[in-house]
Amino acid sequence: MCFSAAANFVGSGALGAIGVVTLTRVKHRRELLFAALPALFAIHQFIEGFVWLGLDGILSPAVAHDMGAAFMLYAQGLLPFLLPLGVLLFEPDRKSRRRMLPFLVLGGATTLYILWALTAFPTQVYIRENSIVYINQATNNTAVAVLYVIATCGPLFFSKVKAMVMFGAANLIILLTVMEVKRYAFTSLWCAYAAVASVIILAYFWKSHAERPFLYA
Repeated sequence: MCFSAAANFVGSGALGAIGVVTLTRVKHRRELLFAALPALFAIHQFIEGFVWLGLDGILSPAVAHDMGAAFMLYAQGLLPFLLPLGVLLFEPDRKSRRRMLPFLVLGGATTLYILWALTAFPTQVYIRENSIVYINQATNNTAVAVLYVIATCGPLFFSKVKAMVMFGAANLIILLTVMEVKRYAFTSLWCAYAAVASVIILAYFWKSHAERPFLYA
């Protein structure tokens, strides 16, 4: 997130509260992974707070490196698989779940490649214009970026749940805006603003409490 460690820690606290409330509204185990996204984003932002502390010299450079690696592990390595899996599990019928399978396969392949890249090549982490930049030479290319966007946003647009479509649209708008304004800090900024969009998830779980759980086959 922009500006400072404090911004990340405060944001993490707010997202943590959203995440806890969202999880209390879960009514079926199939809802759990998607409902956990705000809480996972909260942990993610908390981790980046320590990246800031390392880069600012308050903690050791080793902390910035290790926490940066942890941040990238979730942002690039796990999210492309976890998000389509969460949507697939949540979908109410077999037909809509089948629509998610191509995104899950693509997300799984993207995750495997990125996990390999994160272990095979060094990741640079540094501050530029009040934002943290994460650069890995094997993932910092257009092809990986396109696959990543399809895996993380695509399944949301094909969901039968209106709130998921809204979440997908919000993330795509945020993504395109970040790419236009601060492409160099894409990983940090998109994850931060996608986390803010998690309010949509909370709103859905809150308002739909009487309509769930779906009648899963």
